[in-house]
Amino acid sequence: MALFQASRRVLVPVPLKVSRFYSRCAIGAQPQQHTMRTSPSGGIHFSQAEAARSSKDVPQLPTVVRQSKIPAAGNGRLASEAAKEHGFLDPNDAVAISFWIISISMVAATVFFLMESTAVKDHWKTSMNVGALVTLVAAVHYFYMREFWVQIGASPILYRYIDWSITVPLQMIEFYLILSAAKANVTGMMFWRLLIGTIVMLAAGYCGEAGFVNAWLGFIVGMCGWGFILFEIFAGEAGTSAGKDVDEYVSASFSTMRFIVSIGWSIYPLGYFFGYLLGSVSPDILNLVYNLADLVNKIAFCLAIWASAKKASEA
Repeated sequence: MALFQASRRVLVPVPLKVSRFYSRCAIGAQPQQHTMRTSPSGGIHFSQAEAARSSKDVPQLPTVVRQSKIPAAGNGRLASEAAKEHGFLDPNDAVAISFWIISISMVAATVFFLMESTAVKDHWKTSMNVGALVTLVAAVHYFYMREFWVQIGASPILYRYIDWSITVPLQMIEFYLILSAAKANVTGMMFWRLLIGTIVMLAAGYCGEAGFVNAWLGFIVGMCGWGFILFEIFAGEAGTSAGKDVDEYVSASFSTMRFIVSIGWSIYPLGYFFGYLLGSVSPDILNLVYNLADLVNKIAFCLAIWASAKKASEA
């Protein structure tokens, strides 16, 4: 028992370890001699007095206070300039705010359409899921368009046309999906005609705006592509099938979608004509109008399908 009660005192030099960061401070502490006592279990213990003395040897690091470069909220003009400099939303930039609102709206619409696709009849599910793809693709591109506008301060032409090149064909597929699901007498050629018209319209418009071809030529060819789409959904196979071979719910959805493609889409050629060809509309106004048009022409387009699907499923 005496063996376990005994303790021996040893002197162990404990050097002061200073990291690379802390070495910048002028620390003149010297290695200290600390007295430790080994316990019967093999542990090493400092006495409270020794610990207190040791704590005095630890250097106190200087407190670094980082000064914000953002001015106080009371100075609105300076805060706006600082936010723009750091890539954040400028409260005075309506275009950047519209990019942000629409991107979040597209995300919310995607979640809504995916959730609602589980509550409709089977032949409407594919149309609902494709509608969710439309808003999801648009949401991703709107995040990039917002960053481009905030950071560069120019129209995100390339991102916008990439977005349209994916979402517009998906919207054209919706015409075929709702008609074929309703057992309408439609063929696969209807889909291909709508797709070809879409490709011609978008490719010509982008080439004209990007300067790859004459701007007027791109505008005229693009209008021909849009006119071909309108002919198909009004007087072509799609239009005639929707008028006689479908129920009231499909007919109502088709009519709303057709209205959006004819009236809602007219904003884009008008913007091209007045904003790009004539230069009478500023980029700020043009992008703001395009953003609001996308909000209606994508979300409302898919909401028309959802409304008819919901009524048909509850009937």
